[in-house]
Amino acid sequence: MKKVLYLPYLFLLLCFDSQSFAQKKPTLEQIMSYSFPSNLIASKRSEKLAWVQNKEGVRNVWFAAMKQSEKAFRAKQLTRYAEDDGQAINQLVFTREEKALIYVRGGGPNGRGEIPNPALLPDGALRQIWRVSLDNPSEPDLLTTGNNPTICPSQEIIAFTRGGQIWVYDLRLNIEKPLLKIRGSAGELRWSPDGQKLGFSSFRGDHAFIGIYDLDKKRLQYISPSVDNDGSLVWSPDGTQVAFLRIPNERNQLIFEPHREGLPYSIWVHNFITAKTKKVWQAKPGVGSVFRNISASNQLFWAANNQIVFPYEGDGWTHLYTVSASGGKARLLTLGKFELQFVSMSPDRKEMIYSGNQNDIDRQHIWRVHVSGGQPVQVTRGKGIEWSPVLTPAKHLAYLGSTGVRPAQAQIKLSSKKAKPLIINALGKYPSKKLVVPQPIVFKSADGLKIHAQLFMPKNIRKGKKRPAVLFFHGGSRRQMLLGFHHRGYYHNNYAMNQYLASKGYIVLSVNYRSGIGYGMKFREALNYGATGASEFQDVIAAGRYLQSRPEVDAKKIGLWGGSYGGYLTALGLARASDMFAAGVDMHGVHDWNAIVKNFIPSYNPLARKDFAKLAYDSSPIAFIKTWRSPVLLIHGDDDRNVPFSETVDLAESLRKQKVEFEQLIFPDEVHGLLLHRNWVKAYKAAADFFDRKLQKK
Repeated sequence: MKKVLYLPYLFLLLCFDSQSFAQKKPTLEQIMSYSFPSNLIASKRSEKLAWVQNKEGVRNVWFAAMKQSEKAFRAKQLTRYAEDDGQAINQLVFTREEKALIYVRGGGPNGRGEIPNPALLPDGALRQIWRVSLDNPSEPDLLTTGNNPTICPSQEIIAFTRGGQIWVYDLRLNIEKPLLKIRGSAGELRWSPDGQKLGFSSFRGDHAFIGIYDLDKKRLQYISPSVDNDGSLVWSPDGTQVAFLRIPNERNQLIFEPHREGLPYSIWVHNFITAKTKKVWQAKPGVGSVFRNISASNQLFWAANNQIVFPYEGDGWTHLYTVSASGGKARLLTLGKFELQFVSMSPDRKEMIYSGNQNDIDRQHIWRVHVSGGQPVQVTRGKGIEWSPVLTPAKHLAYLGSTGVRPAQAQIKLSSKKAKPLIINALGKYPSKKLVVPQPIVFKSADGLKIHAQLFMPKNIRKGKKRPAVLFFHGGSRRQMLLGFHHRGYYHNNYAMNQYLASKGYIVLSVNYRSGIGYGMKFREALNYGATGASEFQDVIAAGRYLQSRPEVDAKKIGLWGGSYGGYLTALGLARASDMFAAGVDMHGVHDWNAIVKNFIPSYNPLARKDFAKLAYDSSPIAFIKTWRSPVLLIHGDDDRNVPFSETVDLAESLRKQKVEFEQLIFPDEVHGLLLHRNWVKAYKAAADFFDRKLQKK
């Protein structure tokens, strides 16, 4: 007998199936429910680690120590902040006896001296230095207002800066006093190994000096003062010498234009016994002559056997080199077509630990290389991403790591054993299984340049059904998006947003356009990029055409989004190619290069550089406002220190005059990299809703 399915039952069954399918989709709040780790440090004398966890905007200091009986590190939370208040925590440092941690809470001031206060706290916000005990954590001790706390190795005092001047704070007597008054602004504080001298950089606009203050003699001297920019001071282990970088000033060199070569930088060493300063190495003219920095506590390392380790891209890739402190030929430590980024030195000064995209161009893994040379050894591998490596005195490796579906965690690797998270169950019930693993994609722009990207394909794609698609452009532009959750909090959030869009059915392509990092100096310093021609626009169009070529994509429903430099490319795509891009979300984007260059270089005068100013304007979205037709959502915080809020104000005025549809989401007192987690969520929800209305609905 043939079975009959009654229509009411069929209706209920379909409703149940659609509801269960909908319940499988993760919410934005779930995808962004991670606790992001940063600022990982290791103590110098004992097996101790410290770092910061940012759990949905609530930032706290964490600590872990080796428990010898278990031969394992045990982590605990030291501070108990409980609000999403937008107050950053960073600059962690262990005290001399390693019984407490010093840290800074609060963001840096803007040009008017205002500390970020996106939570609109009635009493305002301050940048303060705090201390918290490791053994018996209770309420942290507020020490003072200031920045750059630096522990003296011989006394229970710290040096710090306030208002560009250097102060000292006695940790036992709880007394502070100014150390000395100088011209310019002091930074990069470095104590000598015996704690009798304090080195620092004195920044003076178009030049900078290396200062040395002798506490006993109460005498200040500047080492070989010049017209150049001196910095990155590092002491020799015996305290008799210092090395520093000397970078020539190039007044006509502006920002957001290619800088493939320039006046070569050099490394100098000062000997306090002979009172002589000597240039021990200089970059060759041409490729590598412009200094390229790394993510590290300092750009120079004084390693074993009187070797100085430094970054250099003489072969067109950012690598580590070493040179004798007495001078001579530099020797390459890392070889290959890859870039390293995060670098630290082993406690015994014999090895360099670094992360880079060696043999895995769209990920980062950790390697180690001996200062005396030899083949680098790969420490981590696989489908994950690892960064911020540090070694403890016993050479246990701690680092931060993520995967394509698992957010970042602080991890520890004991000898040859498998790495383990420092915080047990830090991710809780995170919906990793509901996320997608991005695919590596390479396509060519019109001029033949290879562009790398990550493709997020929604789950359960039905054959023959076309879907809307979205292009994502990162900021910077000196950034590289990877095949997993990013090592910077800003892009960790962006990656989560791309996952959320994919969960909603969008095909998402994250584009590593030219002028980004990871693919060599020529790619980074791309000809005619930015304010000198917007050559990245070729990559925007090529990415759009790649999506149009995919059978799953509805070619008439392609959107784009990004923040900062990514907002620039979003606006540029909408302004110059509204026929290709149906809608966009522009977060604190660049719209007029002349305004941005002046924001970073106040002395820039467009009237004095008419040819550059015209090219910069012609490379800006605002120059193509008359061909802009597609709707856009503008998102911006009005205390932005990178992209002036006026960029969005002026663009809105122009769009109104052209009768272009736009929506806006403005965050009072919020900065460039949104400090409040709830603002990130609000921005992303608004962006997803905007795309739903413009790309999904008929």
